[in-house]
Amino acid sequence: MTIKSESVWNYVEPPSIDGLIKVTGYFLSYFICLFLASRFLPSITAKSPKKTYQLTGLLLYLILTVLIPIGYYTNNLSLLFIIRNYISFFIVINIFAILFSLYLFKRSEAVRTAPNANRLIDYWHGREKDPMLFGVDLKVFFYQPSLLGLALVNLSLAEAQLTLYGAFTPGMICYQVFWYLYLLTHYIREDFMLWTFDIIEDHFGFMLVWGDLIYVPFLYSIAGWFVADNVQQPLSMTWMACTLILHFTGHYIFRESNWQKFDVRKYGSDVKIWGKKVQLLEGRLLLSGFWGIGRHLNYTGEILLYLSIALCSGTISYVPYILPFSLFILLSQRASRDDQRCRKKYGDKTWNRYCQHAKFRMIPFIY
Repeated sequence: MTIKSESVWNYVEPPSIDGLIKVTGYFLSYFICLFLASRFLPSITAKSPKKTYQLTGLLLYLILTVLIPIGYYTNNLSLLFIIRNYISFFIVINIFAILFSLYLFKRSEAVRTAPNANRLIDYWHGREKDPMLFGVDLKVFFYQPSLLGLALVNLSLAEAQLTLYGAFTPGMICYQVFWYLYLLTHYIREDFMLWTFDIIEDHFGFMLVWGDLIYVPFLYSIAGWFVADNVQQPLSMTWMACTLILHFTGHYIFRESNWQKFDVRKYGSDVKIWGKKVQLLEGRLLLSGFWGIGRHLNYTGEILLYLSIALCSGTISYVPYILPFSLFILLSQRASRDDQRCRKKYGDKTWNRYCQHAKFRMIPFIY
């Protein structure tokens, strides 16, 4: 990958001892403030199939939505330090993920002394499903530094483009709007995540800690670097129109399909989908909404959403397209595995009846 002489990549400073110490202070302050906010801010009570949670994510997100523009408008805020210290942040947060996972590994004496325990697997997957610290559920809390960290990295890239080139490109405006809406729709229905496999079944160890702190904010923002530098190849009106249509179509399918299934699981068949009474096959398989059209259209919507974000960079590089392409491969395989698992769960006869109704796996009339 070639870095242009004038590029946001040039803002990135090599790590140094002083820089690492400074970044450690930044990150720990950020982490502790979010933890205290999760503990003491007014919360929304939400139930999962196994326990009750206190959620503060939406309020946190709305507070940042107000404070960050005020900070920029009054010239009291700059997020360029995130880009300048990007490598140092990557190093420090990786070390923190390793050490915090070690704390999780060591904190449960009962599990630590369990017979036939595999220490490496225990460290990777975690020993506790729902570790609590000072009244805060850690597995749910770690979504906050993860997703809000992604938002801050994205904003720092926008500031870098404005500082270096003097204006925002249409691609950067779309990129910021897309991610803002993605996070907003997540937090509006934050209780949805309480019904996901990660929260209900997974233990909390290095795999999820690293995924939250590194994978999401660093990998998911990678397209933003190329969006920020794409000032020499402006996006055409046709490209922009297709990107907007693709995003809002994919975003709607992704969220609405997940929310449809979630609402039926949470509230039962009394809810309505698209204004109609819910239909269930044998009282178990949802035949309404997107789930009556295809069996995994939520995956399709997710792929289209991330593809639209990559399209904000134009054709400046193939790198932004790695995420949607890898998701297409992974989610296609997961859809196939999901079908096999459901066939075993519901039986051949019932599953075949469902497949006759929801004929398509991920792409209507094609796949």
